Amino acid sequence: MSAIDAPPGFEPAGFSPGFLDHGGPYYLRAEPVGPRTVGLRIMTHHINYRDAVHGGVLTTLADVALSHAVYDAERAHPAVATISLTTNFLGPVKLGDWLECRVSIDRMGGRTAYCSGQILRDGEPVATMSGVFAVKRRD
Repeated sequence: MSAIDAPPGFEPAGFSPGFLDHGGPYYLRAEPVGPRTVGLRIMTHHINYRDAVHGGVLTTLADVALSHAVYDAERAHPAVATISLTTNFLGPVKLGDWLECRVSIDRMGGRTAYCSGQILRDGEPVATMSGVFAVKRRD
């Protein structure tokens, strides 16, 4: 799918190549306050044998959104690594659905960041998420 399939304001994320290429494509939208919103259009490669999105897709999306919020929180863009990640599934997601992640950084320490948020479809939560991230600032 192309950027045309994303709602207005979303641009391709352009994350570095590798594993994230398999789970996306991901999109970003700037917000007036707080972390950028991460978006994902559900495509055939995200679907499991029950014609619903695979839970691993939502968990990867949660990790992308939470860790990107930490990365994006500082101008120097620190290196970020996941320590702990929890995803709670609230409802099914189907082919063609557009998902958006709303994230808050609950606490940003010297070496550790704590975040939480929701994955939304049409403004309704389909999953909640929380994570703890190691933060390595560049010297």
